This record gives sequence, structure tokens and C-alpha cells, in this order.
Amino acid sequence: MVAASDASVLNGSGAKTLTGPGAHSGKISARDVNVFYGENQALKSVNVGIPERSVMAFIGPSGCGKSTFLRCINRMNDTIAGCRVTGKITLDNEDIYDSKLDVVQLRARVGMVFQKPNPFPKSIFDNIAYGPRIHGLAQSKTDLEGIVTASLKKAGLWDEVKDRLKEQGTGLSGGQQQRLCIARAIAVGPEVILMDEPCSALDPIATARIEELIDDLRKNFTIVIVTHSMQQAARVSQHTAFFHLGSLVEKGETQQIFMAPTDKRTQDYITGRIG
Repeated sequence: MVAASDASVLNGSGAKTLTGPGAHSGKISARDVNVFYGENQALKSVNVGIPERSVMAFIGPSGCGKSTFLRCINRMNDTIAGCRVTGKITLDNEDIYDSKLDVVQLRARVGMVFQKPNPFPKSIFDNIAYGPRIHGLAQSKTDLEGIVTASLKKAGLWDEVKDRLKEQGTGLSGGQQQRLCIARAIAVGPEVILMDEPCSALDPIATARIEELIDDLRKNFTIVIVTHSMQQAARVSQHTAFFHLGSLVEKGETQQIFMAPTDKRTQDYITGRIG
């Protein structure tokens, strides 16, 4: 029996779905999170809170665990054989690893944009419409068209593609494809957007467009970005977490992390002594 005041309910399949007023703030908290790939421990006792409607950057050397932790937040690691996650991660105080949680609904609330743009081999319109159709978010063709238009506008792509909606999404430039993928994530109404090095495959002009977009999106979404570029982290984020050898070494406001880190390892990474 679920209390009426509970921020979660059971759907028809018995899976728990995040609902209610508390489920929409998008705030994330991780406590003592460990990740194992078989016998190898990739993350060690990570503790971090991610503020609502802001950008948090995860920085650190390659293989330090930042992308592994990012994938924990929407349970993408569930798809990797032999991967085991311990500890607790909550979205607005709801345990996202609860066995009764509906993972499909979780991934609608916590969208993801990958390193390499990955539009579906469908039209621009159908790329955006795919998620809303699956989740039953549109009651009519007009509703669906409205969602597609609004998502492309939020992703800063509408003016470039409004006369090309029937063309293949794969025919767009790399930067446009990445903004299409961001629009696709937005279309299902997430509270959180995870970005795993979203600019690493893009040229400087496309990168600048994505960074401007991230700054605009944080007004309505909680954004977590993994980036190999400390300059990018400094430009786009309000909060930064530094990972090293599977541990979260230090976290705080971005300016403090870059200007006055408290841990020598953070200082060494920022100044190029390790990396």
C-alpha cells in the first residue's frame, strides 16, 4: 500500500514511477556509490549532490570514472554485463535503484546525450516524435507537431530545419545532429539532461553553439556534463566535481574548484601535472 503523500506510485505493471510534486525538482543525490565491472572496482564510495536547474561538470583524466558515474544516474550501466552498482542514488529523494522503479520512466525523466551524435535513421520530425509517441505524450497529431516544434526551438535548431522536417536527421551537419539529439531528449519532458562529452566530435563553431544552448537550457533543466576540456567546464558550469582513479576527489562551485582547490590532486590536474 502506497501512502497518498508518497511521491511515487505503482503503475499497472507494478513498477514504481516517479510522480507527484516532489518528483519534478530534478535534484540528484548520490551516497556511497560503488561500481564494479566483474572484480574490477571502477568507482569508490562516491558522494555528491547535484543542484536543481544548474550545470554540474564532471572533470578528470581518461578512465577516472566520470562517465561511469554519469551512466549510473539513469541506470545505463544496467545494460553492461557484469556491472554491479552499490550505494544509493536518489532523484528527489526517490531511490532510482529501487527494484520496483520503472526504468523506462526514469530514462524519460533523466535524458542522455552521447559523445557522438546518434540521430535515428528517420526524418527530423520522427526523430523528435519518437519518444512522445512511445510515452503517449501527444493526444493528437496537432499535439505531436507542437511538441516537435517546441523541442526544436528549445534546442536552437528550429530556424535551420523548419522547412526540412521530412528530411533524414542523418543528413544534418555534426553540430546540427547533436542539437537534434538534445531536442529528442527534451521532447519527453525530462527534469535532468546528462551529457557525455557532447562536443568532443564537433568543430569549435558547433561547440560554441552547444555551449550557448547548455547555458540557456539550465534555466529549465538540471544538466550534468562530462567534459575532457577544463576550459569548457569553466565556461558552462556552476558546479564542478573532480574524479581521479575512481574516486570523487573534490566538488564545489566551479570558480572555487579552478581558482582555489582544496586537494593537491585537483591542483595538479588543473595545472597539468597529472592527466
